Order: sequence, then C-alpha cells, then structure tokens
Amino acid sequence: MTRPAEKNRYANAPRNADYTIDQMWHSYSAAEHDRWDRLYARSEAMLQDRAVLEFLNALKALDLSQSGIPDMAELSDRLEPLTGWRVVPVVELVPDAVFFDHLAHRRFPAGAFIRPEAEFDYLQEPDIFHDIFGHVPLLADPAYADFMQAYGRGGRRAMSRNMLPNLARLYWYTVEFGLMRAGDGLKIFGAGILSSVGESRFALDDPSPHRIAFDLDRVMRTDYIIDDYQQTYFVIESFQQLLEDCYADFTPVYDRLAGQGAIAPNATVPSDAVITPGTLDYFKQTKGSAA
Repeated sequence: MTRPAEKNRYANAPRNADYTIDQMWHSYSAAEHDRWDRLYARSEAMLQDRAVLEFLNALKALDLSQSGIPDMAELSDRLEPLTGWRVVPVVELVPDAVFFDHLAHRRFPAGAFIRPEAEFDYLQEPDIFHDIFGHVPLLADPAYADFMQAYGRGGRRAMSRNMLPNLARLYWYTVEFGLMRAGDGLKIFGAGILSSVGESRFALDDPSPHRIAFDLDRVMRTDYIIDDYQQTYFVIESFQQLLEDCYADFTPVYDRLAGQGAIAPNATVPSDAVITPGTLDYFKQTKGSAA
C-alpha cells in the first residue's frame, strides 16, 4: 500500500529488513502533538464507561495520558517489564509474513504518522493514534498479550494452508472490533472501536448491528467490511477465554472450514448465540451498504 507523502511524512523513510524505521520523535510538530492530545482527550472521556477495565487500567499503567505523541522506545520501556512486549515504528501496513513475525516475537508494529487534521474524525488506514491508543494498552494484560503472540505464531501456518483470510477474520472481529461481556452489559476491547468515537457509541448503543457470542469457527467464516461500522460484533467472555480458544493448533479448524462457504457480515445462522439481534436499519439507510 502506498500513500501520498504529504499525508505520511515517513513514506520515504529508510526501512530496515524487518520494515521498522526511526520514529524521529523529535521531528513531530507542535500541531501534531496537539492533534494527538485532542484525539486522546476525546477518546478517553468517551471510553470511561465503555471500555473494558483492563484497557482503562493499562492507560494509567503505561502513562499514556502524558502530553504529546508517545516516543515508542520510551513506551516500550514501560510496557516490556509488564508482558515482554515492545512497540516498533513502521511506515504503514507491513507484509503479512513480517507482521506475523513481529507479533510472534512480542513486537507490535505501529504506524509512525499521525492523521492529518482534515481526517481527524475518520481515517481508513491505521495511524499512530489508532495503533498506540487502540492496540498497545491491552498488550499490558498478560492473557491478551499471550493471545497476540499466539496469533502471530499461527500466521505462517495459515499462509501455508491458504487459510489467511480465515485467520484475518479472527483478528478483525477480536483485536480490531471485539466486545466483551461485563456483568449484565457489554464493553469494548477492539482497537478499531476504541480509537473511533463514533463507533464507540455505535457498537454498544445502536440497535442496527448484531451482537453474537464468540465462536471460533463462526468468526473465521464471517466476512467483514472495512469502510463503515460493523454489521456484526462478536462478544467474548474474557481474555482468558479468548486465549484458551485460540492457543492451539488450528489445523482441525482449518480442516472443518475448508468445505464451508463464507457467511455475510450482516447474516445470522441457526447456531448463533445471539445476544442482541440487529435491525440493520443503519446499513439499509447507508448508500452502498449491503444489508
């Protein structure tokens, strides 16, 4: 994926063999630091009663509330003693094999550029706010940290079996857009929701999307959309449950899925444990959305 240099000033930065770059933290402008601070303040206020407790506790443990864009090296020095993870700067999305290798070695590749002011509210590709604010805090949780490493280790096996689309769906519906049951309600843990004020409201409050209990096979069969809110959210019980379900050889899962077709993002199936059935009204009213 390429991106205009004026949008991503790291576009021509020298890349190491593992696609990491020098973050050049001191080169961020005052306007860029201010943009981070405004994004952070808005999202933190929104998420106080919406995010999982593990995320809120990690914001404090990692001292992410300090002013300005984080220096990834300094952030890593606070994160590594907790779970062994570090954060490494990259220009953009890295090749799948590189991404899996980083995760397998407890390194999270984070985009170094911050979104332009014109895209303050919505950015389709991940920037430093999405990657650091959305993804990194939960790497301080031991069970979640182990799940992410296990996901990385499973990547190459999925590639060798031509099952990468199925594994990508697992990442999408958990790491990016996952919900967790919390008492009688639901909380957010997916980075794509955590870093979006609009989707933080939509995922929990709007009657349009389906909310369905997590099932590994079901998730791996379910297609997703990348340019709008999700039509289905899957709900885990805990990070420990997610780890136990996924800390295994997926060969039997892939064998089962090989002869099965994909499930549409807006569909329910008879085996679903539906928590809240969606009306799909938002998607019916949104031009171009399949509902």
